[in-house]
Amino acid sequence: MSDAHLTERQLDEGPDPVDLTDEPIQLSHRDPASDPPRRAPASRRRRIVLAAALAVGLAGAAALGTAGWRVAQQKDTRLSAPEQVAGLTRDDSERARSTADYLRSGFAADIDLDTSFGTVYRDPADETRAVLVFGGTTLLWQPERDLDSLFRLMADETGRVAGLREVPAGKLGGVMKCGTTSGDGGDFAICGWADHGSAAMAMFPSRSVDDAAGLFRQIREGVQTRD
Repeated sequence: MSDAHLTERQLDEGPDPVDLTDEPIQLSHRDPASDPPRRAPASRRRRIVLAAALAVGLAGAAALGTAGWRVAQQKDTRLSAPEQVAGLTRDDSERARSTADYLRSGFAADIDLDTSFGTVYRDPADETRAVLVFGGTTLLWQPERDLDSLFRLMADETGRVAGLREVPAGKLGGVMKCGTTSGDGGDFAICGWADHGSAAMAMFPSRSVDDAAGLFRQIREGVQTRD
């Protein structure tokens, strides 16, 4: 019987029932396990990207803010040569003044300074342990890089600086490093500091690097002030 000749009874009863088997009905030959993972909706992806970009931007802004605060804190620095510092006494003899001025001039020739100073301090307990300090003030954007450059220049003058390492800079911050080099009197310790407002170095005959580093921190706290 054709569809065109369906009886009214058949129309009322609806289509013949479909026999279901116990076998699963496969609607597609595609393997679900091979399907690529579903992509997140575009709006969600944009939110994730924007959130990541915002996090990176905030981290960068925080780093810039910290660096800017450090520059502002350290840039206005003054260095002086008090008569007494860290248990040492300033040597005002003509020979000491000449030596200090030579070191100051050489240091100033290596770095563009606003102000410079150089002095020799005597150790009242041992005349062979005098300390030669020289440095100056200027705005330094990359203190550690500039300090490393100064040590390289010092190595050119003395032959080399061995065992150079970073040591605690103390409450004034910045970076401080010490090593050993050679002179007419044999090996001696040499230390330097740099921050965003100053750089200085000191020579320590007859002292170990550890002894020199501790004394240099004390000297720095006695000669450096900030606005």
